[in-house]
Amino acid sequence: MEDQEVKRVVKDRYGRVAREAGSCCCSSTCCGTAKPQEIAKKIGYSEEELETAPAGSNLGLGCGNPIALASIREGETVLDLGSGAGFDCFLAAERVGPRGRVIGVDMTGEMVEKARANAVASGYENVEFRIGEIERLPVDDESVDLVISNCVINLVPDKKAAFNEAYRVLRFGGRLVVSDIVLRGELPDFIRESVEAYVGCVSGAAAKDDYLASMRSAGFAEVKVMDEAPFSLDCVASDPTGRAALDGLQDEDLRGVEGRIASIKVIAFKPGRA
Repeated sequence: MEDQEVKRVVKDRYGRVAREAGSCCCSSTCCGTAKPQEIAKKIGYSEEELETAPAGSNLGLGCGNPIALASIREGETVLDLGSGAGFDCFLAAERVGPRGRVIGVDMTGEMVEKARANAVASGYENVEFRIGEIERLPVDDESVDLVISNCVINLVPDKKAAFNEAYRVLRFGGRLVVSDIVLRGELPDFIRESVEAYVGCVSGAAAKDDYLASMRSAGFAEVKVMDEAPFSLDCVASDPTGRAALDGLQDEDLRGVEGRIASIKVIAFKPGRA
């Protein structure tokens, strides 16, 4: 598909997720009949974090907890790429405090509406949500201290542009923390070309080395993989749209495909001024 068609499909899918208030996630340890709260625990969120975030903000869509690695400080400005219903934004807002600010950007209108409603209902005044694409962020140059993203950049056709934009909006010395899905090997053509596998976070994923190279190419330094774990195709197969991408595969083939996919957590920095 052309890039614009990919974006349309992703928007439609996640618009439906927002309306239905939940769906399968992109983590290696969840899905099936698990509820968003159970999913969040399995991918690294604490009970305290789950109790803090507004009800309805956690849709179980992540593949890790970038907040846990970000070392957020009071007064900072944080930007979340692909903010969904606002879960990570609200957790970040608690850490930056009233002197800080959190911006969530998502290209799906239904998600932004849901996040804004969650913010109003729970009285968050230091969080705002903007509609936009992460390859063309509606954010000023050098205006944020930290960029986070949770299982979203794998859905972006032009990942290099996404990292270029993250670099642009960061202040010198700022940091990037992402949880995402990457490939350890080639996928079969029928999965790589599948729309269903794309919105299930599989066929849109980049090779791990290419993913990290795109970050470095954007200018990021000290790029470090903090954690890496196998990705389970249960996360695709348990979703009706994703199941179609795997129909006909034998168990042995499924295991072979599964071994080529991983969930990673990465931290990187924008160097300070010379």
